Amino acid sequence: MKKEMLDNFIEYNEERLTKRIIFKEGGSTVFVLNFMPKQILPAHKHPGSNVYLHVLTGEGTFTIDEQEVKVKKNDVIVINGEESLSFLNDGSENVSLYVTLTKIPDERFAQDV
Repeated sequence: MKKEMLDNFIEYNEERLTKRIIFKEGGSTVFVLNFMPKQILPAHKHPGSNVYLHVLTGEGTFTIDEQEVKVKKNDVIVINGEESLSFLNDGSENVSLYVTLTKIPDERFAQDV
């Protein structure tokens, strides 16, 4: 059993989004993505994985396979790894996303940035 406090992984940086790994077990990983207003996560895919996204704070817009999806605190989304995903914090508050990847496509997906 492992226990962590989410507050320890919510950290914002004026230069760019931050990614803080909470757990990395077997082939899966859990992390928090943190965005200040106007910061973006570029479009990318997660081959062979399902991606679960929970909006912890704030609001913004996902683009999933070119479809815009507005989200706010406590919204939850799941996508498959073949869907293209990007995110923009287009709100006025900081945003944190709790993310679970069911399979790590490669080690770059399981590192802090």
